[in-house]
Amino acid sequence: MKSLKKTVLLSCVLLVVLSCGSSKQASKDTDAFRYEIVCEGVGTQGSNLIKVYSYSKKPVVAIESAKKNAVHGILFKGFTGANGCAAQRALVTPAVYEQNRSFFDNFFADNGNYSRYVSLSSDGSIDSKDRLKVGKEYKIGVIVSVNTASLRRDLENAGIIKKLSSGF
Repeated sequence: MKSLKKTVLLSCVLLVVLSCGSSKQASKDTDAFRYEIVCEGVGTQGSNLIKVYSYSKKPVVAIESAKKNAVHGILFKGFTGANGCAAQRALVTPAVYEQNRSFFDNFFADNGNYSRYVSLSSDGSIDSKDRLKVGKEYKIGVIVSVNTASLRRDLENAGIIKKLSSGF
């Protein structure tokens, strides 16, 4: 009976240790913002359909980070025109990022405000051509919809970026 209790206790401790390590890996992979974005089409008015290729050692982590990476890409990278999309410049310059670093750190925190502007456009299934093994990592492509108009409006209202009409 004592050995059974010991085994159960040891199993619980091991489970806790392993789950902490995987969440650290997930956080590390997500915080690195390693991704590629490609416009897949124009969504509903004010939104873009984007395919985000995220990298991680675990496919589940790459899929989970796709939403965060999509918003990050709209803000800081932009994308070239393709698939019926017009090219879009990044909404935020590096200088604006540096001036508002704490805002963006909070914005992209787990369960941060970034999630208000993005949703998965697929049913969660990943096409086999969008699941690639690259070295020791996976490159997973996920299609998401980003409400760019709302994102821009909220950043303008927060004073992070200038309104489009301010230049005229």
